[in-house]
Amino acid sequence: MTGQVDTLVLERQSIPASVGRRSRVWIGGAALVVLLAGGAALFAPKWLTDTSQATAQPVAPPPPTVTVSPPLQRDLANWTTFTGQFSAVDYVELRAQVSGYLTEIHFTDGQIVHKGDLLFVIDPRPYEIVLQQANAQVLTAQAGLDLADKEIVRTAQLHRSDFASTELLDQRVQQQRAAQAALDQAKAAVASARLNLDFTHITAPLSGRISMHRVSIGNLIAGGQAGVTPTLLTTIVSLDPIHLDFDMSESDYLTYERFLQSQHGGASVDRTVEASLSDEQGWKHQGELDFMDNEMDRGSGTIHARASLPNPGLLIAPGEFARLRLPTSARQPTLLVPDSAISTDQSRTLVMTVAADGSVVPKQVELGPLTGGLREISSGLAPTDRVIINGLMRARPGSKVTPQPGTITPSAQS
Repeated sequence: MTGQVDTLVLERQSIPASVGRRSRVWIGGAALVVLLAGGAALFAPKWLTDTSQATAQPVAPPPPTVTVSPPLQRDLANWTTFTGQFSAVDYVELRAQVSGYLTEIHFTDGQIVHKGDLLFVIDPRPYEIVLQQANAQVLTAQAGLDLADKEIVRTAQLHRSDFASTELLDQRVQQQRAAQAALDQAKAAVASARLNLDFTHITAPLSGRISMHRVSIGNLIAGGQAGVTPTLLTTIVSLDPIHLDFDMSESDYLTYERFLQSQHGGASVDRTVEASLSDEQGWKHQGELDFMDNEMDRGSGTIHARASLPNPGLLIAPGEFARLRLPTSARQPTLLVPDSAISTDQSRTLVMTVAADGSVVPKQVELGPLTGGLREISSGLAPTDRVIINGLMRARPGSKVTPQPGTITPSAQS
């Protein structure tokens, strides 16, 4: 026993002094921390030490903000849309009426020409000679008629004195009539020669755009009076106004005809046609339906129709395609909303509205065509409804939202 005690004493004595000091410092620091913690617990406020106090609840976020507006209301008509193609009101093929060599061309290919402008010249010299010969024949015939007149006067005097027979007088009358016919024939030859000479100068029969020249200077032109196919020189098409041709199905035809025959408030029948070119939005061009064929095509079940449109800027060229629409009803109040305000739910088309208490109410609607960048609403919406036009992704049916007033504005093309 004594030996074990001695051993412990020896081991304790063998611990270094620096380690002993560090141990005493650690033990003292720990005791100080315990005393400070106890004092803080004694003097702490009650709300810090009361563990039964409930945890603070988080504040709920405000309802999302959306922009609302009543639907735009306008007086609009129902329309039916077609695809048509423009054609020239007047189309002319210029062909030579007299034969000869082409000597002059007085236009640039593709330019705008006006009625009466000189376009081609065929060598006029042979026809000038023919005209001179015809004039000479007139002089000869006139001289023969003058002689016949004098002879009939002398024969008539002799016949009254019984110095000339009745037979001779009849011969003189016949010679006078023959001389008159010869003069008339010579004058007709002059007119024909002058007309052929005029035909050597080919002018524009109408105003419009001319095509390229099909024959160059120096070519021999075959005229229409030679009994052969006359040479085609060029073509001219008129541009203002211009036709727009299209075909209507039987159902569209019946709908339009019933509209034309209907009486709507005593107003005149509206034959207005609106058109839009392939690069345009909206309906910038207006015209009038001026022709409808007299029977349906039995093969296609369609009827041909045509409208006339002004083309003052000569922008539209024959052969272009365009969309056009015809009215099928009188103007009536129509509600319009942006396409972005419309959503779908399976097979339903919906417009989100905001009630008086701020809750989102979906309304099922029927859609019409686009007008001025806005969608027509055929049914399902009231003029007083507040439609969500911005922030639709933040609105859920039945949820609360914070509405802010906005405005529905049609596009500039309407």
